[in-house]
Amino acid sequence: MTQGNLQPFSGKGFIISRHSFDQAQQAIIELWVVTDTQRVKLKITDEQPVFFIEQSNFLAVKQLFKTQNFWYSIRPLSMYNFAEQQIAGIYFKNISDSFKARDLLSENSIQLYEANIRLTERFLMERFINAGIEFIGYESLHNDVVTIENAKIKPTDYQPELRVLSLDIECSPSGELYSVGLYAGSKVGITQSVDNPTDMLNEAISNSLTYKKVIMRGEQETAEFQLNLQPKSKTDIRANNQQKDPLDECLKEINYIDWVTSEKDILLTLEATIQQIDPDIIIGWNVIDFDFRLLARRAKHHNLQLRIGRGKCHFQWIESRVDKGQGYIQLPGRKVIDGITALKAEAYFFPSFSLESMAQHFLGVGKKTENANDRLDEIVYNFKFNKIKLAEYNLQDCILVWEIFAQTRLLEFLIFRSQLTGLELDRAGGSVAAFTHLYLPRLHRYGYVSPNLPDSGGLMSPGGYVMDSKPGLYQQVLVLDYKSLYPSIIRTFKIDPLGLIAGLKEPADAIEGFRGACFSRDKNILPKLIEHLWSQRDIAKAEKDLARSQAIKILMNSFYGVLGSGGCAFYDSRLASSITLRGHAIMKQTAQWIRDLGFAVIYGDTDSTFVLLGNTVSNQQAQDIGHQIAQTINQLWRQHLAEDYQLACYLEIEFESHFTRFLMPTIRGSEKGSKKRYAGLKNIANKTELVFKGLENVRSDWTELAKMFQRELYQLLFSDKDPCEFIRRRVEEILNGQYDEQLVYRKRLGRPLAAYQKNIPPHVKAARMADAENKRLNKPLNYQNRGIIAYVMTLNGPEPVEYQKSSIDYQHYIDKQIEPVADGILPFTGLSFAQIIKSQLGLFDE
Repeated sequence: MTQGNLQPFSGKGFIISRHSFDQAQQAIIELWVVTDTQRVKLKITDEQPVFFIEQSNFLAVKQLFKTQNFWYSIRPLSMYNFAEQQIAGIYFKNISDSFKARDLLSENSIQLYEANIRLTERFLMERFINAGIEFIGYESLHNDVVTIENAKIKPTDYQPELRVLSLDIECSPSGELYSVGLYAGSKVGITQSVDNPTDMLNEAISNSLTYKKVIMRGEQETAEFQLNLQPKSKTDIRANNQQKDPLDECLKEINYIDWVTSEKDILLTLEATIQQIDPDIIIGWNVIDFDFRLLARRAKHHNLQLRIGRGKCHFQWIESRVDKGQGYIQLPGRKVIDGITALKAEAYFFPSFSLESMAQHFLGVGKKTENANDRLDEIVYNFKFNKIKLAEYNLQDCILVWEIFAQTRLLEFLIFRSQLTGLELDRAGGSVAAFTHLYLPRLHRYGYVSPNLPDSGGLMSPGGYVMDSKPGLYQQVLVLDYKSLYPSIIRTFKIDPLGLIAGLKEPADAIEGFRGACFSRDKNILPKLIEHLWSQRDIAKAEKDLARSQAIKILMNSFYGVLGSGGCAFYDSRLASSITLRGHAIMKQTAQWIRDLGFAVIYGDTDSTFVLLGNTVSNQQAQDIGHQIAQTINQLWRQHLAEDYQLACYLEIEFESHFTRFLMPTIRGSEKGSKKRYAGLKNIANKTELVFKGLENVRSDWTELAKMFQRELYQLLFSDKDPCEFIRRRVEEILNGQYDEQLVYRKRLGRPLAAYQKNIPPHVKAARMADAENKRLNKPLNYQNRGIIAYVMTLNGPEPVEYQKSSIDYQHYIDKQIEPVADGILPFTGLSFAQIIKSQLGLFDE
């Protein structure tokens, strides 16, 4: 069967990008899809934008629309809002008219529901489509793109094979393009983890299947030319390193360089190259807010529209309305994924997400310098005198990004997150969007529309339970954790927005919550969603699919935060409080049951309980006791919930950790026990691992000296060794200047530099000093709009590392870095830092 001259077409695929717009006064949805054999565009033309009103406003809406020149349709629906008022839907032919109507009704105080849901999102969620689809329609060809007209789609499981390209640009201090690097190696995101990252990098470099290109502005250079390069006054940073970087072997040949004559030619060559390679995904580091932002600026400068989307569509840079200096891009048929955003989405946290730091962390290699000015100086110098070296540098960044993605399996995580939640691959955050995508269509099936955002912006709900700790230096401490405590509370006690409405209507048989909440036993959505996700995570863990398991864990754990967020339409303080306060009750009851078993509880935090056994038990006995306690507590919960609530129990406590030695410190300057701070020797398979939580060792604003000193000191004391000689020797070495490189503070500027007006902290003083010197030297001002400043404390106060002039104030580091660390643990052994070094420091008083 045909539609005119069009042939029927069907297939399965993965949605790579989605767009909606008006065309000829009609709303159009376009879905760009990756299939097994090709990339196609699905075109849907029969969807009408819609939002909802209360039926009591039916006549008022009609009256307001009399003067408007657009088509609409109002239909009474068998649906209700959460106040049990009956709802009507207002439908439009195009998006523009729906926006005009929305603004008009809001101006006249007509309450609207679900007016902020985009047409594409509603179309997909109402069909329970996340990312994988099965489709049918009629094939046509436009701009070499297969277009499926009048497409009909439904959900299916589909695992895509995506084409990925790594991109990085190099430019002058003023933003003029020098070069663009492009790289594609083995299947990023599907590569198996390797034990030796260096072997992986060498394999990527030598792999004959790799694609590498640098589009370089300037006259062609040869390797022979470089042998006679003049001048040679500038030291090559990388050449001075003793340790050879495997990436330095990348450029034995230079036939991958495309030499072009102008910046405009760089852009045009990039456009042609991307159209030729036709990637689904472009990856990079800060690639959206730097690389693509700059590409957009330079294209505008040359009056070009970079047609790097599929079907020769141009990409658009769109400034964020919320975050100044931030933005996003629209690139039909492709996605641009920033490595920093992707790592944060997978719940990674680091003091610095710079490419250098991440390459060192994940791959063990990098560019050997964190200093932005040094890197910029090298780039400018090499563009003038050694373009082949600049090409190597440019391509190196592309390779590093590629291999970080491969090592961390970031794309696997993002693909499964999309399959699970409907979030687009490049979406940052998105917890509320994911919740809405999963919850709202199910709510509609129960006959309700979504509420609106709270007018108050959301009230504070109680946080997780934290009990007062009992400070001390202990032996044999067990940690028992509840497995996914908040999701298990939601599942067990049926906590749910719809369940709250239904429970309040019929409270007699409902499950009592907190702050006046009660929940229906059978009319709910979220507990069933968690049950499904929980079973999927168990399968992922059994199959050792870490990306899938992590995506599910993050999603389940986000549900509590979403329900407690004023940025979510389903916010209700009774929901969040019924989760957290139930958690408080569970933790208190758990501690009491453990005490009833004859053991001391020294601390409890959110979902963890710390149990003291003491020095009378062996390591094996401690392990056995941990498993016995967990088994007993789980049995008590099953019995308690069945008898008192008539509920099945999904709470599960696990024996998680065993510390052979454990420190619970006091609050500094107090005898009261601290919270969320401890250290210990963790026993793992009869081996020990030194663990710090909340102490200086894991704080990004403490120096490497303090962290190193803490590790060594705690290891000595946990091994019952005398620390006095070690402390005296370390202080003497500091005063002798043996640890100058470990004395650097690195601190993030939380605000623009000009925003600091009162009580100027040391890192701000250092940043202002650095940028004053940068300005004098005609260099970029690196710290005006946030950033991380590296500085040292000198006899003349804080000074930036790159412009340090004064001598280091060693006494500052002893007083502010060494002594606080030492006195966090020494009092539990009957010692103090002052007593140990008093006589020694006296020698330096003069």
